[in-house]
Amino acid sequence: MADITVKAAYGSVVEEEDELFIGFAAGEDAEEGYVLFRQPLGGGPVWFEASDETFGAEDAIESVVTGPKGFEVTIRADKRAAFAFAATVAVRIGPGCEDGPEALAALKAMLGDLWRE
Repeated sequence: MADITVKAAYGSVVEEEDELFIGFAAGEDAEEGYVLFRQPLGGGPVWFEASDETFGAEDAIESVVTGPKGFEVTIRADKRAAFAFAATVAVRIGPGCEDGPEALAALKAMLGDLWRE
């Protein structure tokens, strides 16, 4: 079982100010939980945060494993303090997740070798 779980109702892919943002949120209010991935459009380190920008870090992802219910992010051991010592973050994506497939495809492309199926 993951340390943090977000049940995504929305996915999003946004390009803004030379950066690519990919997110999954439980609702329209940030208080409901979300995950956010951010990377410069030209590539480079990925910023990852879970439900609050204070729980985030650059180059924190060890791997992302997909499954039938969504995906699970494993946080690198040396970055876990930034996530209140959480080691894993699960994102559950049901069939009703708005823009979920598009966000998943973009995330797979962003993460490259970190993505495991």
